[in-house]
Amino acid sequence: MSLLGKIAIVTGAGSGIGAAISLLFASEGASVALVDLNETSLDYVAQQCVVHGKPPLSIKADVANEVEAKTIISKTIKYFGKLDILVNNAGIFKEALVTDPDLLQIFDSVMNTNLRSVVLLTNLAAPHLKATKGNIVNMCSVSSHWVGVKVASFCVSQAGVEHFTRCAALELAAFGVRVNSVHPALVRTKMLANALKAIDDKDKAWDEAKRSTALERLNEPAEIADVVLFLASHKARGITGSAFVCDSGFLLDGKLDEFR
Repeated sequence: MSLLGKIAIVTGAGSGIGAAISLLFASEGASVALVDLNETSLDYVAQQCVVHGKPPLSIKADVANEVEAKTIISKTIKYFGKLDILVNNAGIFKEALVTDPDLLQIFDSVMNTNLRSVVLLTNLAAPHLKATKGNIVNMCSVSSHWVGVKVASFCVSQAGVEHFTRCAALELAAFGVRVNSVHPALVRTKMLANALKAIDDKDKAWDEAKRSTALERLNEPAEIADVVLFLASHKARGITGSAFVCDSGFLLDGKLDEFR
């Protein structure tokens, strides 16, 4: 198993891509600290991890809260004794026009969760990752390279994550710590479902989403988890500061605004 003996933190582990990453890591021999705000979801994923591998550590925490972010790291180190992998996956999606009265409120909320938490957890985890020559995988989005109406806050947060990934990769390379980012587009998750305006007709919404990609398909959370596993493993030992796009060709000709 490619992660045997490794200790990993996965934020946003209660559902979607985060849950898929956690289960795959557990099945590959890692001990995982699951982080999410939803205790019910955490419990469910934790039970699945036991079936696939080792019992995880569940931590209810808000990554945007500095005190709780510190608790994530301290609890993991106290429970497992070390840290090898940090997956910054937690994120939120909120819409606002740049002319909306509440733009700054939404912007701050999105940036605090999607970008500031990545910077914060990287800062807190770095000393422990230096000790193990571990690595960080930041879940990002193709929105770091794409723009649309009402999504400025989200796109800016993703561009920030991508660029911070490169900056952190350069600084931490001297200590043998790798940092990379993964950029999905349309993944079959609750987050995407909530973002689709045609959600009253779910089948139609999914079909139209598929047609916005070159391959005319949606990615599944397990596919994204496979990419994260590769980057977190020894097989990617020569890769750092890279942005891995897995979007079924959405960036080639994505027209998401046509049906949102």
